[in-house]
Amino acid sequence: MDLYRYTVIIEHEDDGGYHAFCPTLKGCHTQGNSLEETLTNIQEAIEAYLESMKARNETIPKEDILIKPVEVAI
Repeated sequence: MDLYRYTVIIEHEDDGGYHAFCPTLKGCHTQGNSLEETLTNIQEAIEAYLESMKARNETIPKEDILIKPVEVAI
């Protein structure tokens, strides 16, 4: 069994709940009513995404992102 580690972004939705996505895995998004549910859902979404890639013999992407805060004065 291979172990993969990816960064996920979790955003609070205006109408409640959360939206999560994995920038390295394009199109890998989910949502949940609580933070805990959203974390579980994104982990399951990533697992399904990677299993699908393996089934198609596609190369599993390595994470290559940089997260850096940027200040802007207006």
